[in-house]
Amino acid sequence: MPEFKTGPIIKNYGQNAQIAGALENPSQRNFKIIFDISEDSKSDKVNANYNTVARFINMHVRAGVPLKNLDIAMVIHGKASSEMLTRDLYQARFSKDNVNDELLNDLINAGVDIYVCGQSASYYKIDSSQLKPGINMALSAMTANQLLQQQGYILNPF
Repeated sequence: MPEFKTGPIIKNYGQNAQIAGALENPSQRNFKIIFDISEDSKSDKVNANYNTVARFINMHVRAGVPLKNLDIAMVIHGKASSEMLTRDLYQARFSKDNVNDELLNDLINAGVDIYVCGQSASYYKIDSSQLKPGINMALSAMTANQLLQQQGYILNPF
């Protein structure tokens, strides 16, 4: 049985097993995927949904898909919106560190586009200037999902 490993792109997250021959012509594949995320972290553990994005990236690169062929977008809304705050603002608001900081930075550095629902942000009193660098404010999650789908992105069902 294949062994689960992290990496090769997101080094400490996104455990996956290499499945030989499971993806035909991987170097010729292109993916445009939306991950719609509304749940926040549980019990001070890294948000499992963000780890799923890391796993998607790692799994496909390990299978031979070039990173440049992975267009990944995360649409964040609901309770997850607060996890997009800068490190200092999150610490000031919740009196603890955001356990997702390292992973979110790794995802941004890997080219993942992150959009926060402006409606959720307003509800949670978050201004666009309070978001981590590299995270964008959208009018709404519904709008971001629709606009991305018009660009050929497909909503990931997991």
